[in-house]
Amino acid sequence: MSSLQDQLLKAGLVSKDKATKAKSAKRKQAKINRKHKIETVDEAKLAAEKLMAEQAEKARQLNQEKNAKAEEIAIIAQIKQLIEVNQQSSGKPQITFNFTDNGKIKKLEVSNSIHKHITNGLLAIARFNDNYSLVPKIVAEKIKQRSEDFILPLNIEIETIAEDDPYADYQIPDDLMW
Repeated sequence: MSSLQDQLLKAGLVSKDKATKAKSAKRKQAKINRKHKIETVDEAKLAAEKLMAEQAEKARQLNQEKNAKAEEIAIIAQIKQLIEVNQQSSGKPQITFNFTDNGKIKKLEVSNSIHKHITNGLLAIARFNDNYSLVPKIVAEKIKQRSEDFILPLNIEIETIAEDDPYADYQIPDDLMW
């Protein structure tokens, strides 16, 4: 491809003498700059480099956002799979188990043994897409590692008896219903 100077000469917009003078003036200026160690600043080149750097940063941020969204989707899929695979049946409904979720009281029909497992902390209640499932404690802990939003607070059996508790000698029956 020919240079711009050659194209202007062919089009007849510039004479041969003017082209030669411009070329020699450019060469002389470059020689003076090298002799006096003057650096010429090419503003167009700097602007292009700045624009490319901004575009690269923007692309990097977009990639980070896409990766974060993809990772979030993968975590939700893992949680869904953990709940579906490890879901426990509530047995033959005999008792209504009441629990709170986001400040609202919810009910779950369960058998006596499942009720006992939930209250002892062996089973946990998992929430996914407005549905509630019973999952083992180990699975609930795996889900909590991925996200805290899917598991309702676990019942942890802690027996702390105060030294001056006047009712410490009396045991609370397991079948007590409120």
